[in-house]
Amino acid sequence: MTEPDPPAADRARARGERTRSAIIETALRLFDERGYDKTTMRAIAAEAGVSVGNAYYYFASKDHLIQGFYLRMAEAHEAIVLPRLTGVDDLSERLAITLDTWLDVAEPYHRFAGQFFRNAADPASPLSPFSPESAEARSRGIALYREVLAGVRVSPDLRETLPELLWLYQMGVCLYWVYDRTAGQERSRGLARRTAPLVGRLVGLSRWKVVRPLVRQVEGVIRDYLVSASVPADSVPADTRATRAEGVE
Repeated sequence: MTEPDPPAADRARARGERTRSAIIETALRLFDERGYDKTTMRAIAAEAGVSVGNAYYYFASKDHLIQGFYLRMAEAHEAIVLPRLTGVDDLSERLAITLDTWLDVAEPYHRFAGQFFRNAADPASPLSPFSPESAEARSRGIALYREVLAGVRVSPDLRETLPELLWLYQMGVCLYWVYDRTAGQERSRGLARRTAPLVGRLVGLSRWKVVRPLVRQVEGVIRDYLVSASVPADSVPADTRATRAEGVE
C-alpha cells in the first residue's frame, strides 16, 4: 500500500526549509570565495537559483542571513559534542571537549570570520551575538552549557548564572579564534586546553564554604554586568533599568 501524500502545508514547509537551506549554503560558499563584504544578496540569490525578492523573504538582509549560519553552527556543535560528553564526569574535561568541538565546527569558516566580525562587534548590528536577532542561537548556546554542567556539583550561588557565564567564556575563545592566524588555529585550541582546567577548578572551589562570600560577590558582578550585557537594554523594563543604574537591589 502506498504512503498517502503529505498535506499541502507540510509540503510547502519542506520546500521553504529547502530554499532557506540552499540560500544559507550558497551564502557561505560565496563568503568563502569572495569574502563577506564583497558578497551581495543579489549574488546569493542568483547563485542559489531564487529571485532576489524570495531571498529577502527568508532573510531581511545579508546580516540577518548570518543568523541562519549561527543556528547551523549551534546545531552542528550539539550533534558532535553531546555524544562525546557521555561518560565524562570531570568538568574541566567536559569544558575542553566542548570548546575543542566548537573549534572543529567553526574551522571551515575561519577565512571570512574576521570580515563579518567587524560588523558583529557593533552592538546595534544583527550580527552581534548579543543582538535580539541572535536570541535563538544565544539561547541554544547557553542551553548547551546547562548540559555540560549536568551532574556536576556547582555552588548554589552560581548554578543559575554559570551556563551563561560559560557561554561568555566561549565567546572569549571565539574572539581570539577570529584573529588567530596559526595553522588550524592551533593557538586557539591551546588557549581552550589551558583555560578549561582553570575554569573547572574555579567552579569546584566555589563550593567551599570559606569562599562562599566571595562567590556571592562574583555572582553579583556577573549577574549585573556580564549576564545583563546579553540582554538588550530596551528589553528590560524601565523600572528595572533605573534600579540597576542606582545600584539598588
